[in-house]
Amino acid sequence: MTFLWFLLYRIYCATSSVRYWGRRRFTAAGLGLLGATVVAALLGPDTENNVAYQAFTLLICLLLVAFVFSWFFRARFSINRLLPRFGTVGAPLNYSVKLRNLSPKTQKGLALLENLADPRPAFREWLAGTRAEDKQIRSFRFSTIPRTNWYRVAALRESTVPPVPAKQEIEVRAELTPLRRGLLRFNGVTLARPDPLGLFRAFTTIPSTQSTLVLPKRYPLPPIALPGTMKYQAGGIALASNVGQSDEFVALRDYRHGDPLRHIHWRSWAKAGKPVVREFEDEFFVRHALVLDTFSDHPRTDVFEEAVSVAASFAYSIRTQESLLDLLFVGPQSYCFTAGRGLARSDQMLEILASVQTCRDHLFLELEDIVLNHVKVVSGCICVLIAWDRERQKFVEKLLALGVPLLVLVIVPSGHRDALDAGPMRNQPGNFHVLEVGQIEAGLAKLK
Repeated sequence: MTFLWFLLYRIYCATSSVRYWGRRRFTAAGLGLLGATVVAALLGPDTENNVAYQAFTLLICLLLVAFVFSWFFRARFSINRLLPRFGTVGAPLNYSVKLRNLSPKTQKGLALLENLADPRPAFREWLAGTRAEDKQIRSFRFSTIPRTNWYRVAALRESTVPPVPAKQEIEVRAELTPLRRGLLRFNGVTLARPDPLGLFRAFTTIPSTQSTLVLPKRYPLPPIALPGTMKYQAGGIALASNVGQSDEFVALRDYRHGDPLRHIHWRSWAKAGKPVVREFEDEFFVRHALVLDTFSDHPRTDVFEEAVSVAASFAYSIRTQESLLDLLFVGPQSYCFTAGRGLARSDQMLEILASVQTCRDHLFLELEDIVLNHVKVVSGCICVLIAWDRERQKFVEKLLALGVPLLVLVIVPSGHRDALDAGPMRNQPGNFHVLEVGQIEAGLAKLK
């Protein structure tokens, strides 16, 4: 069975390579001519009832001539790509490419194509995604089937290159639209020139390895009264972020049994002849936990990607100048990242969310454990969930039993919004929201 799956994977790789090569090499007219050639080849054997074989001969000759002309493109170039540090899913990424013609002849009629790193998944990731899709098909949940092009990373646009004089440099504006968050890798640039018939394009490729980070898509959020109020943080901000005790210095005092040795003020001890320690200020401030559910069998689904986008929207929109925001999720291990009050910026949390992946090797209980161990220091909790099964409802029940103010957001596939019961959140309908894929922005706009 494993060999069969691997064979299907190789077929998938081969067919996708052929499609990619054909779309780039042939012009629109060339693709039309290629299709006509295939039709003529299918009809050609019936020489008694049609003359398709004659058309096939003419068409194949035109393609061969166009192909031969592509051998004579030997120009040399160098490039310098000026990329922004970040992009955003769904938003056009504009940048410039400085192109220098190293040949002694002006080059005209060129198009610039970007070469991205191969986005196709490795065998194990492809197998996990395919099996997850098969399960959904067998259960007749057609609306939940993940998109088949989930491996695509960007929508590329060809850039028309003006004439490049010999030994001179020009600047070309380029644009692409990222379709997937994470690191977008560039391998090089291809310059294409069509043959005189305008059917087939000759290529020259210039290697240039670069990358930019694509951040998750973000939605505008209305002004939201988040659950919870200011809460006592023993030791101040730094202790609350698990770095150490607060650096808000107040005064010096005599040593008491149990004081940490690192708080001893050695100069004052030397002067006074007895142990003296530094005293720090305890603080009250608002601190929220942003819990992201990463437990899914499929490596990438619309539901999970939208959950990351919703989490990114909160991370980007919540004011953290006077509060803290803790992002908690489970990947290869359990993670807790804190932003606000000088500890980290919201854009750093977006960088983390750009790389978060689904978790298939751990249990949901691990996320439950880190959240329950953390709630004693938070004012409230925002839970972004990708399912509303009994396991997740029990998790919410435990948080409610501890008196933690909650805002629960459940992301569901398109068409499944009315199928969910609020369960433990039935008594707090204003804090329980079901967000449907395709209508996430409209659903978030209803938050209060």
